Amino acid sequence: MKHVLMAAAATLALAACATATPYQPAGYDGQRGGFAEQRIESNRFRVGFAGNSLTSRETVETYLLFRAAELTVQNGYDWFAMVDRDTDRDTRFIGRQDPFGSRYGFSSPYWGPSWRYYRGGFWGPWRDPFYDDIDVRQYDRYEANAEIVMGNGPKPANDPAAFDAREVMANLGPRIQGPPPR
Repeated sequence: MKHVLMAAAATLALAACATATPYQPAGYDGQRGGFAEQRIESNRFRVGFAGNSLTSRETVETYLLFRAAELTVQNGYDWFAMVDRDTDRDTRFIGRQDPFGSRYGFSSPYWGPSWRYYRGGFWGPWRDPFYDDIDVRQYDRYEANAEIVMGNGPKPANDPAAFDAREVMANLGPRIQGPPPR
């Protein structure tokens, strides 16, 4: 029974890692990504959203915009303007060596056959240890940050960086994916 519970916990942990970061506070349920904010003045906040390697840039920026609108309404304001906005990309390359040499057919250090190819003037079964059997993958993580100023009444008509908070929430709300229920 103990082994079954451990296997179930491992499966749930892997499933949590295999999904994009949901719309949630940063650090929620031990997760690394999510939204965070910091009050700078009574009507000015710094807002951010960080995703994992499965969260697209578009999703991260959408969640940031939704959080800014939500925060505006929660603080009793009608509109917000983005004074400063930036999206950072963290790229990592992770390589793993293929132990079976699947690029040239099945092989191992102890058993053949292996595809033979031209190398240095003669044919041989030797492989290049630096390029032949390494699978390199690129992982991108995005984090969007903005400084917003909130206001009451109609949004400034001539400011393209100003947004009606309730309208943003109504339009983006259907695209927001929260954390799964516990």
